[in-house]
Amino acid sequence: MGGQAPDQAGTRLDTRLGARLAELRAERGWSLGELADRSGISRSTLSRAERAEISPTASLLNRLCHVYGRTMSQLLSEVESEPALLVRAAEQPVWEDRSSGFVRRSVSPPHAGLRAELVEGRLAEGADIAYDRPPVPGLEQHIWVLEGALDVTVQEAEHHVGAGDCLRMRVWGPTRFRCAGPGAVRYVLAVVLP
Repeated sequence: MGGQAPDQAGTRLDTRLGARLAELRAERGWSLGELADRSGISRSTLSRAERAEISPTASLLNRLCHVYGRTMSQLLSEVESEPALLVRAAEQPVWEDRSSGFVRRSVSPPHAGLRAELVEGRLAEGADIAYDRPPVPGLEQHIWVLEGALDVTVQEAEHHVGAGDCLRMRVWGPTRFRCAGPGAVRYVLAVVLP
């Protein structure tokens, strides 16, 4: 992202992401209606995301990743430039879901063939993100909280993960990440494909 203003860089990423989402749908020969049926997302929302008229939420991207059999990092890496072995902190892609207070930084060098990756997550106090399914069934995740506290629900089991704690889980169903506070939470998420 270099010296670009964050809003400019975010807009460019949304434009490339929208184009990639349209390509994935076209590769499968699906209409917007077919994708809406498969993902549970309205045709109008899908159309606006593909045209980069809206910045997709984490939940929306998660549903699309599930349909396309990709992790969020894989999808985002497909819209980044050429993969590198080393990515400096200042060059790590940051994506923000402003509506939920979620900021996601891809720490691992992006590569479409990743089996494991590291992500830094930040949730503002009061942020609450629910995913109705994993992007890839059986996905293994390790959540290591660096600052603050995170309440994680995996299917129906609830876990309070404080600073220094690490939660390991294999995701088959719904999950929920909630920052009850006080203050924000910052954590490392290790994602391993099955």
